[in-house]
Amino acid sequence: MDKPRVFLARNTADLEQFGRAARDRDSGNIILVPVDFSAHSAAALNHAAKLSALVPSAMVVLHVVHDPSDMPGYYSSLVKDKHFDRMQDAAASAFEDFLDRVTATNPDNAALSNIEPVMVVGLPVTRILEVVDTLEPIMVVMGSQGRTGLKHLIIGSKAEQIIQLCPVPVTIVKDPNARKSRGKAGKSED
Repeated sequence: MDKPRVFLARNTADLEQFGRAARDRDSGNIILVPVDFSAHSAAALNHAAKLSALVPSAMVVLHVVHDPSDMPGYYSSLVKDKHFDRMQDAAASAFEDFLDRVTATNPDNAALSNIEPVMVVGLPVTRILEVVDTLEPIMVVMGSQGRTGLKHLIIGSKAEQIIQLCPVPVTIVKDPNARKSRGKAGKSED
């Protein structure tokens, strides 16, 4: 598969134009898949692709570019062998690598070849909800690792915030392999 060209929407007008083009290429429906390049996001993307084959729709894959305060240098750690001057460029490279990896590990899921990757800059929950308002998807499919206990109380869950605030249905997907490895180790995942 050719690497998808990641579109950076700099403002609402860019995002509206992107959304119109995605709708025109497909049936008019959009399934939005926010990703953070984790295994849970990969599982969500694979699940959303299967849904888009059942419900004719464009699959818009969204990454919100931000520099998390608890993980500074997040993007540079993902693309160690390359040098980028801008965080958006490093994020776009990591995004393309993530999409290639998901496609390669799910060769039987043909719908993965028809994705529309887009990036926006900002705080993840706020920007995801703004993208939902702009693109008006029929649903949001996203991964979550399911934080529990003290970390959940202190940090909160982005997925939980999206579920509470999103005006369209939200499906949360966990990586099925995480349950298997958690069961073997006897530990719960934070």
